[in-house]
Amino acid sequence: MTSELTPKRLELLKEAVPAASRIVFFAEPEDSPSGLKRAQDAAPRLGIKLTPVGFKTRADVPRALDVVAKERPHALFVYPDGISMSARGEIADFALKHRLPTMYAFREFVDAGGLMSYGANTVEMFRFVADQSARVLNGTAPGDVPVIQATRFELVINLKTAKALGLTIPPSLLARADHVIE
Repeated sequence: MTSELTPKRLELLKEAVPAASRIVFFAEPEDSPSGLKRAQDAAPRLGIKLTPVGFKTRADVPRALDVVAKERPHALFVYPDGISMSARGEIADFALKHRLPTMYAFREFVDAGGLMSYGANTVEMFRFVADQSARVLNGTAPGDVPVIQATRFELVINLKTAKALGLTIPPSLLARADHVIE
């Protein structure tokens, strides 16, 4: 569901930062073609110029963040993957240093200091995986185990980060948040 939620995440970021017209899509290119396409399709209707900045390995992240800094965007959109997840603290620190409101897919990024996320609850997703694994280990044929997708999504906003960025989150967005970190 990561790609499918990309336009919604972009809308939420625009709602949090209405003046943002230049946004960087930060991602590992081979992991994000569908997400990038969806973001590019949504950007014009939101009045956004979207610029992709990519990295191939964890070691490439600092270089890619330097490229982001040179772009001087109004906001940052981080597409989730294993590399960005492992660099979440570094990305959040960079965003704060450069005063970039940032949208993520998972709460773990916000817990690391990011501004906001919208996506499936990872604890719930791991429970699904554990349940499916248990079924297979208990003898159910893998082909008979149903594929489960997340059906509940959470909006998490870090007000401490918003304050540090000098950003006021609209009350309408705060009212929809499932979790607010203060």
